[in-house]
Amino acid sequence: MQRRTGVVLALDETDPARALAVAETVAPYIDAVKINWPLVLSAGPDMIDRLASKTHVICDFKVADIPNTVRLIVEGCVSRGASAVIVHAFTGSDSMKAAVDAAAGKADIIAVTEMSHPGGLEFTAKHAEDLALVGVRNGAKGFIAPATRPDRIAAVRKVIGDLTIMSPGVGAQGGSARDAILAGADYVIVGRAIYGSDDPAGVASAIADSIKDLV
Repeated sequence: MQRRTGVVLALDETDPARALAVAETVAPYIDAVKINWPLVLSAGPDMIDRLASKTHVICDFKVADIPNTVRLIVEGCVSRGASAVIVHAFTGSDSMKAAVDAAAGKADIIAVTEMSHPGGLEFTAKHAEDLALVGVRNGAKGFIAPATRPDRIAAVRKVIGDLTIMSPGVGAQGGSARDAILAGADYVIVGRAIYGSDDPAGVASAIADSIKDLV
């Protein structure tokens, strides 16, 4: 996935036609679309294939299971053209390794270190550095760290070196794209602020412009 704008669209729109229209109109201003269960449940898994024909797709299924189930999910995502799959690190090294092995170099595995919502402070924040180490030691190429708490991005960066950080929470959750990049993120993940707007392309372009001197 080539980093051009540093913006990833979290496409949690549940209307399939609108989702495809938004993805197409914002494509010049983003580097990837992150697809989660809300859209897959309304449109079916074929939506992964359809979006992959337009841009890079990150399957944000936050996979958290035993190694064999993790393998099956990752293989399914890769077979449909996903460029990356987001996997929870708290399930341990064997499940993380299963994800990386299943991706087989055809897609990146992105490990969750800390969730961006307030509840993320209850558990994930306390163990984020350890969770990052699970990803590093088992071959994850990317890591999720919250734009809502830029200091936590910096903490994860110290653990993972020059590997990739993607930061959710920009926009509706209150995170700043610029602050996240300055703290060490490579990409910011933006959802409702873009797809819920009357002008998705305009919002996506403005966010890309706000960080273009940092990307």
